[in-house]
Amino acid sequence: MEIKSKKIVLCSGVRTPIGHIAKSLSSMTPESLLKHAIEGLLHKTSLYPHAVDGVIAGWVGQGSSAPNIARIALLQSGLPEKAHAVTVQSNCVSGMESICSAARHILVGEGDLYIAGGTEAMSNFPYIIRGSRALKELRSIESLKENWGTLWNNSAIQISDCIDEGLMDPVEHVNMAGTAEICAQMYSIPREAQDDYAVESYRRGVESEKDGFYDTHIVPIDQEGASLKQDEYPFLREGLVDKPKMMSKAPLMFNSSQFTIKDFYENYGKHIFGKKYIEGQTEATLTLFNSCARSDGAAAIIVASEERAKDLGLEIMAELKSWAFWGNNPAHMGLAPIYATDLALKRANLPFAHLDDIELHEAFAATCLSIFKVGKEKFKQNWQEKYDRKQVNPHGGTIALGHPLAATGTRVILNALYEMKRLPKIRTALATACAAGGLGGAVVLERYNS
Repeated sequence: MEIKSKKIVLCSGVRTPIGHIAKSLSSMTPESLLKHAIEGLLHKTSLYPHAVDGVIAGWVGQGSSAPNIARIALLQSGLPEKAHAVTVQSNCVSGMESICSAARHILVGEGDLYIAGGTEAMSNFPYIIRGSRALKELRSIESLKENWGTLWNNSAIQISDCIDEGLMDPVEHVNMAGTAEICAQMYSIPREAQDDYAVESYRRGVESEKDGFYDTHIVPIDQEGASLKQDEYPFLREGLVDKPKMMSKAPLMFNSSQFTIKDFYENYGKHIFGKKYIEGQTEATLTLFNSCARSDGAAAIIVASEERAKDLGLEIMAELKSWAFWGNNPAHMGLAPIYATDLALKRANLPFAHLDDIELHEAFAATCLSIFKVGKEKFKQNWQEKYDRKQVNPHGGTIALGHPLAATGTRVILNALYEMKRLPKIRTALATACAAGGLGGAVVLERYNS
């Protein structure tokens, strides 16, 4: 198969509003969210369904309810049966991986136009029963019902919450919040700095919701018992913008009578390089308020060859200049974007200083501030300066908007695309994210010149 020299472009994109877990979008399945995004994209553009060569979609909470969810949403959206469909799972960079995968398909000549994105319905993540069907209790649904009362005491049977299980790294045995606390401890990021960062994210997010930035690409939902026009979480936290001192009232995740920061060091101290627990001095830092929220939502973008996009008269928003993915220690998950960014910029032959806009996935304030610190020390990337100039997450980030897992990787790219459209002076943009397992992804976008 011959790799073809083609310019890859991103055309219009849309997303659903992001719903907070167990609230406005809780009745919607991940496939219905993705279908809504695809249909919204078709409605927004001049793209006719038969022109779509395939759908590539990220979905973290993969299950048997919608096997190959990309195919399910493709068919439900009225796209051609002949179109290819692939579902990817690379945790929180899945929605970024889907776009890069679409570009790869185009470069090897498998197609010329794909819809790529991600979807997540965390409100509908299941609880799961694990065990061998050789056990009499698990041989059938009937056996399960008959023996329900004994399942909990059987050591051969495991009953788990898929959200909690999915947020726990099975290699280093630390959950995602724990990885952020490790970074906070290792790089001396105090709680006050994290709270300040989070409040600013909320402020920027609320302002952008109110001034209409997100209206440019959100497709409101009013179906299946769900109704939501704007992102839900920014307005649930609006009070913190008006009264930032309330941030200090949030309880610390790793400092309770059941699990103290001393316990944290005993369990995970091997990952906290260069630091030791000091009685009376070491303090925990993470709270729910300076961390991202669990959410529901979907997003989709048209990825095409330049020639095909022109033939179809599509609005070309940017050229996909380069991308990169990088893995590091899962316990230091939040730092991976630094390395992915460095590699993506090298592939684009672009210095960090020349970036006009950066959209950084805010898993935790602690990881963002660690990136700012390590990026400057290791790669001479001045993230903090760009953040202060509102060149990093000018419209708020994941802390403010919420985190529908696989959709977030697409959401950060949408932010970059529509910020480029809003401000013609922006020539280059970066979208980057971390993911469980110690993965980081980064894409470099360049203003399109025909």
